[in-house]
This record gives sequence, C-alpha cells and structure tokens, in this order.
Amino acid sequence: MFGWTRVSNSTDPHMVTVAGPAVSLVPQSPSRRAWQRFKRNRMGYFSLWVFVALLVVSLFAELVSNDRPLLVRYEGQVYVPLVRDYPETTFGGDFATPTDYLDPFIQQRLAAPGNWAVFAINPYGPKTLNYFAKEPNPSAPSRANWLGTDDKGRDLLAQLIYGFRVSTLFALALTLVGVLLGLLTGAIQGFFGGKTDLLFQRFIEVWSAMPELYLLIIFSAVFAPSITLLLVLLSLFGWMGLSDYVRAEFLRNRQLDFVRAARALGVSNWKIIVRHILPNSMTPVVTFLPFRMSGAILALTSLDFLGLGVPPGTPSLGELLAQGKNNIDAWWISLSTFAVLVITLLLLTLMGDALRDALDPRKADQ
Repeated sequence: MFGWTRVSNSTDPHMVTVAGPAVSLVPQSPSRRAWQRFKRNRMGYFSLWVFVALLVVSLFAELVSNDRPLLVRYEGQVYVPLVRDYPETTFGGDFATPTDYLDPFIQQRLAAPGNWAVFAINPYGPKTLNYFAKEPNPSAPSRANWLGTDDKGRDLLAQLIYGFRVSTLFALALTLVGVLLGLLTGAIQGFFGGKTDLLFQRFIEVWSAMPELYLLIIFSAVFAPSITLLLVLLSLFGWMGLSDYVRAEFLRNRQLDFVRAARALGVSNWKIIVRHILPNSMTPVVTFLPFRMSGAILALTSLDFLGLGVPPGTPSLGELLAQGKNNIDAWWISLSTFAVLVITLLLLTLMGDALRDALDPRKADQ
C-alpha cells in the first residue's frame, strides 16, 4: 500500500519533517497473493460467487421448490409436511393416502379462516405431477409453471433446480476421486522414476486405449442404472489426465535442493512426498479442478441424453435435452435446459481461467 505520510522525530525538535511514500512492509503468503490476483480477475471472481450462490440454492432446493408446504396451521394445530407425511384425512379429506397439497379441495381447506400454509417459492417438486393442470403436457410457461412443464407434466423449473444439484454433486464427487487417484499415481511415478515410472506409463497407455463408452453400454445393460455405477466407471478413467501433470511436477521438483537436503537428513520418502514436494506441485491440480468439473457435467449430461445415465425419474439435464429433441414444438424445454448448461459451464471456465492466471509463476510479482 502506497501513500504520503508525514515523518518526524519527537526526540529531536530540530529535525526537519519530510513527506514521502509510506510502504506497507507486512509480508503476504503466496496463497494470499494468489487470492489477490484471482480477485483482480473480475470475471472469474464474479463467476465464483455466482456459482457458489447457485450451488447453495440447489443444496436447499426443498426450501425453494417443493410441492409440500413448509409449515401448516390447521384447526389450531401446527404441521410440518416438509419432514413428515400426513394423510388426507388430517385436513378434512376422505382417504388415508398422503395428502396432495395441489388438490383444489385441500387448498380450499387450508385457506379457510384460521388456517394457513406457507409454501415454497415454486410449489412443485422434481417428481410432482399436477393432475389438475388446465393445459395438456408439455405446457408453455404460465403463471402456474413459470418455465412450463415437460412431456410428463413435471414442472420444468423444479427439474432444472434439482437436475443442477445432481449434476454438480456428481461432478464434485468425480473430481474428488479423480484428484486423489491422479495425485497418488502421479506422485509415485514422478518421485521414484526409473522402472516404476516406466511400468506405470505402459499401464496408462494400455488402460487409456480401453473403449470407455462401450464399457458403459455393457455395464448399463448388465446392471441397473445408478449414479454410483456411473461414478465408479468414470473414475476408472478420469484420473489419467491429472496424473501426467502431477508426474511432471514431481520429476521437476525432486531434483531441487530442499528435497536433496531432506534426503540427506534421513527424512522418509513418504514425508518428502507429502510435506515437501506435494505442496509445491499443487498448481496444476488446483487449475485443473474447474475444467475437470466441466468435463464431468458434460459426461453425465451426454450419458443421460443417450439413456445410459441416472435411473429413470431422477432429475437430469440430459433427459430434459432428450425431451426437447423429441418435442421440437415445446421450445421452452430445450431453451431453458441449454441456458442452464451453458451458464454452468461458462462459470466454471471463467473460474478456471482466473485460477490459471492467479497461480501462474510468471505473474507472481504483478
């Protein structure tokens, strides 16, 4: 921080006061300097906060989009339908089945004097079928359904909110597994080198030649579709790209003086890897994260579009794109889903570019 300040010596009254630039001598850690460079990238910094806000909204989707009231007061008693099922007879109905809060009769009972109900902003869940809709499905955007409905009659806004959560959490899990495997294999190759590195490289060449899509099709035909199966299959192939970056960093850093000094002091290989080399090899790992998440979201969307992804009934961006393809006249399905997908990938790309600039050693002094 620079500024002009007045300097004087109170012990010597004959000292002439001068003005000059005041320089902050407080040292900053490398991580703090990187964060300051990241904040200077306005697009990346703004994208980070927008993505975090969208993620938080999706994580609390039940409070934003739900066909059950958050709180109900009926005939002097308070009910919490969000966490408990109540039979229709509780609110004056004739059947002991779970209450359909979109039923006009139930809504009329809850709107009676002395009764009230607090609904979510969007009164539809991801699997809600509005049997009392006034238009055939898929229906265009309206006051009842802000973004319209899909061909099954489900609210499109609810599908997008919950589908975004599924895609993002899947991408985070896949990225975490890929980073752990990539760090482990890349560290072993780069630190030990020699025959260990040679054997790993030959294994990666053979493993990367496996037809990943064919394996997904075969396993989807043999096993029931599930997110866990997708996570396992994609994790088996998603670590190799990061492993090469980590291997290169370890091959470079293992020859540095501080590593040789640690070896001379008798430090074990494991401590050298974890405490000395790994912290200095994390730049490509951190830069890789947003782009890895983008790839994971695209992979899940593509598999869902082909019918090889999540189980039927699970909110999915890929399934909505497939519905848009099958219902060309229902333009709102393709347009809204494509917009969510593009915005998500754009935010991650801008964050990745900002991280790359923040961790670039050539910009360390800027």
